[in-house]
Order: sequence, then C-alpha cells, then structure tokens
Amino acid sequence: MTNTELVLNMLAEVAATDISIAQQPVGIEEGAVVAKQGAEAAKVARERIELGTGKAVISPVNAKGLRQNVIEADEEK
Repeated sequence: MTNTELVLNMLAEVAATDISIAQQPVGIEEGAVVAKQGAEAAKVARERIELGTGKAVISPVNAKGLRQNVIEADEEK
C-alpha cells in the first residue's frame, strides 16, 4: 500500500465520520449510506489524482511488501 492509498483510506474514514456526526444516522441502513458517502469523497480524490498524474493510484504493494522495501533501502545505505 502506498502513501497515497493510505491517505485516501484515511480521507474516506474521516469524511464518513464527519458526515455521520452531521447527519446522525440511525441503524445499519443509514450508516451504510454515510459510509458510501465517505467512500465517494475518496473516490473523487483518487480519480483527480489519477487524472493529474496519468497513473493508477491503486498498487499491488501491500503493507508487508512496503515494509520490506523500506528495510532493503536502509540496508543499501
């Protein structure tokens, strides 16, 4: 997972939390709507980044692989 992916995930969570505070959803159905709204905020941001860079934001790198890359970079120093 890249830094951009992590930030977009955090954006979705924060947006959903802020929307939830504002809308005070009751029950799973309303909560699901709020979660989808938070995800939509991150989706729009992801699409804008991809449009600007011409590259996909989503990567095949997971946290374990990212950590390994950091370790290898430190060993090369």
